[in-house]
Amino acid sequence: MSASPTQPTRSLLPSLLATIGMTGTVGGALAFEHIGGYIPCALCLIQRTPYYWGIPIGIAAIATSVLRLPAWTTRALLLVIGILMLAGAGTGVYHAGVEWHFWEGPATCATSASGVSGNVGDLLGDLDSKHGPSCTDAALRVLGLSFAGWNVIASLILAAIAFRGAAKA
Repeated sequence: MSASPTQPTRSLLPSLLATIGMTGTVGGALAFEHIGGYIPCALCLIQRTPYYWGIPIGIAAIATSVLRLPAWTTRALLLVIGILMLAGAGTGVYHAGVEWHFWEGPATCATSASGVSGNVGDLLGDLDSKHGPSCTDAALRVLGLSFAGWNVIASLILAAIAFRGAAKA
């Protein structure tokens, strides 16, 4: 059974949008970290995992659409992306709730701090003075939302794109 001529077009756009959106979102987080100097907490790093899994799956969804593989393959990949983005949104809601002190965060929520010296003489002093950020404090709020809050919005939009694409593929 051959794919209809509109099948690649109908599944290519949501695959492209989801993949570009995931790449842009996690790329923005990495830019804030490496260019802006915002050190992510442990929950921030966990929130990136669905994107790291979703981007290659999105590339595979684009490939299945371009290669005109059966529509169910693209549909299944878009469903996986949608589920990953819902998981990312859930993690973001949890982290935002921790930041707003709605509930307790994990007991060990810290990452390694940047700027720790490589000099052995300074190392012990650095270990005592440099600490990763706490999950309970938002590093930055834009329009009242922290990075975790913006991740919830981005994840829900990307999940909607993926689920809608899966339904139409």
